[in-house]
Amino acid sequence: MATGQLFSRTTQALFYNYKQLPIQRMLDFDFLCGRETPSVAGIINPGSEGFQKLFFGQEEIAIPVHGSIEAACAAHPMADVFIKCSAAASSMSALKQPTIRVVAIIAEGVPESDTKHLIAYARSNNKVVIGPATVGGIQAGAFRIGDTAGTIDNIIACKLYRPGSVGFVSKSGGMSNELYNTIARVTDGIYEGIAIGGDVFPGSTLSDHVLRFNNIPQVKMIVVLGELGGRDEYSLVEAIKQGKVNKPVVAWVSGTCARLFKSEVQFGHAGAKSGGELESAQAKNQALKDAGAVVPTSFEAFEASIKEAFDKLVEEGKIESVKEVTPPPIPEDLNTAIKSGKVRAPTHIISTISDDRGEEPCYAGVPMSSILEQGFGVGDIISLLWFKRSLPRYCTKFIEICIMLCADHGPCVSGAHNTIVTARAGKDLVSSLVSGLLTIGPRFGGAIDDAARYFKDAYDRGLTPYEFVESMKKKGIRVPGIGHRIKRGDNRDKRVELLQEFARTNFPSVKYMEYAVQVETYTLTKANNLVMNVDGAIGSLFLDLLAGSGMFTKPEIDEIVEIGYLNGLFVLARSIGLIGHTFDQKRLKQPLYRHPWEDVLYTK
Repeated sequence: MATGQLFSRTTQALFYNYKQLPIQRMLDFDFLCGRETPSVAGIINPGSEGFQKLFFGQEEIAIPVHGSIEAACAAHPMADVFIKCSAAASSMSALKQPTIRVVAIIAEGVPESDTKHLIAYARSNNKVVIGPATVGGIQAGAFRIGDTAGTIDNIIACKLYRPGSVGFVSKSGGMSNELYNTIARVTDGIYEGIAIGGDVFPGSTLSDHVLRFNNIPQVKMIVVLGELGGRDEYSLVEAIKQGKVNKPVVAWVSGTCARLFKSEVQFGHAGAKSGGELESAQAKNQALKDAGAVVPTSFEAFEASIKEAFDKLVEEGKIESVKEVTPPPIPEDLNTAIKSGKVRAPTHIISTISDDRGEEPCYAGVPMSSILEQGFGVGDIISLLWFKRSLPRYCTKFIEICIMLCADHGPCVSGAHNTIVTARAGKDLVSSLVSGLLTIGPRFGGAIDDAARYFKDAYDRGLTPYEFVESMKKKGIRVPGIGHRIKRGDNRDKRVELLQEFARTNFPSVKYMEYAVQVETYTLTKANNLVMNVDGAIGSLFLDLLAGSGMFTKPEIDEIVEIGYLNGLFVLARSIGLIGHTFDQKRLKQPLYRHPWEDVLYTK
């Protein structure tokens, strides 16, 4: 067991498992105390490496994350404190590292046999274990373990941002916070405070720390808070009797109320259970008093006894007045400040189609449970997420038909070909899919928006099919939605016929579609392959869907066409087929594709 000071203003720790709040609170304490370097040197997160962003005052810093205790110790040889919040078997590994001097085990539920092994190893190697089941410890103005002493407001109230003259040790972490406050009220404050934890076998004892405090010149008096159960306090009694402690000790053992209960009572800690008269709070308090410690008559009188002992030391000239300093304010996190109404900040993203903040996600305000209860299909989901409203069933059915008819058009079209080549090159699903999607444009599947745009403009301006086609010809623009590499006037695209048949049966109006048909009739007089293709059918019919549903204004329809909604249908639909081609090639274990020579015209 160490015989002197454990921590200083340069002490650094390794934190096992990433716990954002305790680590950030340690760094906030560092800033409050005016430390030049953060007290957390590194984080150990088994299986992962990198950096974790945290704040050191106003400055954002990156703390290294290591995948093992050994790697962290090698990277940070000056870090001699190991802090762990979990009950994993990592404490012994840390103790065995030559650079680690103190291990603080915050976790509860550590098996007693494991703790005994840790204690034995630590004592034989002059190392210190604080815990298990502890909040840790603090050296005022220098170093803090995890959440010790609670909030920053409490730390400031307890003057823990600068050193005092009192060494304090307790079994209870919760009562430590209370005593820090009490001691700050009636003395110049804490120099070092330790909570050893409430387990039956603590890694270090009350007397271990009292003896340390006795060897620290800055500690002028010692305050001890014990509790019923166990016999730890008796080792302190013996140390006082043997003259090993020559500084004033003010002590109280809580749990005197246990005698009021008719049967044995288990208090909050595993060790807070009297196993006989010697383990009672009354017997311990009497033994401490007989040994020479200052023991009040009750916990309520504890504060007065501490004050009396401190005042006596001041009168004797053994304690000089502490120079008060004003700690810097800790910058408040933006989220906390916003919630408290102290600041306002602009958002970075606007979303109007979905919301995942409540008990269940909502699509355009419709809860997920309602979507399932009403039996919504893919078309309904598209209507909510794309158009922000529930379209009539014939509209959503048309959307679903478009997706089904455009899902695939065989392996020979450019998009599928690209996907197949990419998949056969051994690339992953996303790469293969994107390879095919990137071919979508004016010449492949991307003419739906243009078809809708030009058909709408021509119809709304009252142009005859002849005037429309001839004006496009003069501009050197092919009519989008008209023309096919394979289909002819006497062999029309079956998909186009199915879409038109559905629309004529279900749509209130098909004025744009009929106009597109009249345009096709005229273009067929020029060439037999200038038939309406699936882009033209979807583009014109979607105009009828938007206009005929009565749910969209004219500016909204113009915006939908301009933004690219209709091409979005083809992208969504064709993704299904491209994914299928990717899986097909991988399932067939097809080799790398190489284009045959005989299919290439080589020229000079």
